[in-house]
Amino acid sequence: MRKLVLLVVSMLLALPLFGQTTLNGAGATFPYPIYSKWFSEYAKSHSGIQINYQSIGSGGGIRQVTSGTVDFGASDMPMTDKQLQDSKIKILNLPTVLGAVVPAYNIPGVTGEVKFTPDALAGIFLGKISKWNDKAITSVNPGVTFPDKDIIVAHRSDGSGTSFIWTDYLSKVSPEWKGSVGADTSVKWPVGLGAKGNEGVSGLVRQMSGSIGYVELIYAVQNNIPYGSVRNSAGAFVKASLESVTAAAASAPKMPADFRVSITNSPGKDAYPISSFTWLLVPQQSKNAANAKILADFLNWMVTEGQQMTTALAYAPLPDNVVAKEKEAIKQVK
Repeated sequence: MRKLVLLVVSMLLALPLFGQTTLNGAGATFPYPIYSKWFSEYAKSHSGIQINYQSIGSGGGIRQVTSGTVDFGASDMPMTDKQLQDSKIKILNLPTVLGAVVPAYNIPGVTGEVKFTPDALAGIFLGKISKWNDKAITSVNPGVTFPDKDIIVAHRSDGSGTSFIWTDYLSKVSPEWKGSVGADTSVKWPVGLGAKGNEGVSGLVRQMSGSIGYVELIYAVQNNIPYGSVRNSAGAFVKASLESVTAAAASAPKMPADFRVSITNSPGKDAYPISSFTWLLVPQQSKNAANAKILADFLNWMVTEGQQMTTALAYAPLPDNVVAKEKEAIKQVK
């Protein structure tokens, strides 16, 4: 009898192991803090489900989802027409949150907020503005004493959606940048040092005196790195915040049916100009129907309960009209 009881107990303890379902994803580092939170919270309330995510950059996320090695990918750049056409499976680009990419800096003797014009940012990353006391910087920052120090530019070394957002913005505000560098997840940087992930660029900026780099807002906040305001298309200097990112989305072009939209350099007077949606890349038809059902359930949870967790991690929630459209799109996941 004792042996029978022990057998029954051991079988019951083993049930969760046999019932465990694991979904695997990979891609953007920009939304990693909120994705990590979501996957953990979802697993807590859904017994037997685990979601693993590798923060490898948007380029890697696109490659892995189109090759079928993960259940979903993630990117801060919506897939291009060519990428969608070349994929053997139909991929849905589903927005998850709104975020901002900020110019983070480490300027000796300067701790306050630095204002940047579009021309100054383009000039710095083109290598044409090489000193912190250049007039392009000092002229819009009266009262701030800048050192006669070389500017060290930090950028991503991996295929990155954060790079796409940054270069997409620079391509809109600088004809020279658009003509010589362009917008993509990977570009030929005119100057600077490369580092992997938002984590790597944050680390470079923290360690190197005189440096500037672009990182997702939460990485600057969590690492206590100063970041500047940027003059928007309406002429106002705006610092990245939940409100200014939301304003960028509100004044941006209408959301298309496939959710592939750029909201950098939005026209609103309160809009932070280097704002963006970020997307999960989800196969419409999964190889595993059970996994697809779980993924669809997570996506519906993400656009409802999950949105309530965004602001604590410096992301702006999806607008209500986008959530409504996305719930309809999620019905395609099978």
